[in-house]
Amino acid sequence: MIHEEISHHRLVAQKLYKSSPCSPQEIVQHLGAMQAQDYTMAKWAIGSRCDASEKEIEEAIDSGKIIRTHILRPTWHFVSAEDIYWMLDISGPQVNRMAISAAKKFGYDIKKLEQVKISIEKLLAGNNHLTREEIMRELNVKKTSSDDFLSAAIMMNAELDGLVCNGKMRGKKITYALLEERVSKPKSKLSKEEGLAKLAKRYFESHGPATLLDFSWWSGFAPTICKSAINAIELQLNHITIDNQDYWFEKTSHNVDQFRESVHFLPAFDEILISYKTREVSILTEHQSNAFTNNGIFKPIILENGKVIGTWKRTVKKDQIKIETQFFHETEIHKKEILFEAIKPFENYLESKVTIE
Repeated sequence: MIHEEISHHRLVAQKLYKSSPCSPQEIVQHLGAMQAQDYTMAKWAIGSRCDASEKEIEEAIDSGKIIRTHILRPTWHFVSAEDIYWMLDISGPQVNRMAISAAKKFGYDIKKLEQVKISIEKLLAGNNHLTREEIMRELNVKKTSSDDFLSAAIMMNAELDGLVCNGKMRGKKITYALLEERVSKPKSKLSKEEGLAKLAKRYFESHGPATLLDFSWWSGFAPTICKSAINAIELQLNHITIDNQDYWFEKTSHNVDQFRESVHFLPAFDEILISYKTREVSILTEHQSNAFTNNGIFKPIILENGKVIGTWKRTVKKDQIKIETQFFHETEIHKKEILFEAIKPFENYLESKVTIE
């Protein structure tokens, strides 16, 4: 393997080749945790890796097979029901420190947060799924700013303590539910070391080839902790050194001749970019400002043979869905027609006609 081939290996690892049928929950479980603060785009991140429609993915989320919650780093993620508890056990405490710190700015110390969680549990008991606004109204928590930072901190604290997670969608509104009413708690627990080793193995098998710092960024754990996790599983992984940098990946190797020509229209915050500390493997440095900002806002991207060649956006109108594209370089008309064939999986996912320009 050479550096230029890493992006091809990542396409295989991240199941973007769709080489075998997978359900939405199998995609999420394979990737471990998928960034999901942009709910609409996050669903397409799953859909782009399997043949499920948007409705089928929503059904998996509504049924609790896929959980949307805060778990790695202080942002939303999709995680499978099978993984939610052990991931919360290892990652929850460190992310929760940020939620607790944010709540303290509004006069909510740990004691007060505990009292609030007791009230939230009573409100949601019996599969009573409520929106954040409804919960805050019942708690008599007033909006503290236009961005409602206090309510976000309260609910994040409840998520990271394993009390709540997403409930069923109510139209376009997101609700909360009690986690234990959606997913039964396992009888046994992993130690922190076992959990970190499992997380590392999951990451490198689904995102590799990737580096120690990539795993540290994705998981939110310090490089020293991540190094110990890699040491615990290094015999279960392959690795290659390129320019004095170690890249770890799954034991099953992929031959270069297995790779094929491919174009993908991928969502904002897709794992193909967001899950790595440095992204030069997939996008040239001079184009990075066109695909994501310094403060972490990622655009939907067009990927050709593992390399980002442009961005796109969706506009929904009454009678049509329109896709607008912006390529980094001038693209010949005949080549555009070939590229635009790649939007068909998005049409199938939406079960609706898409026009593109």
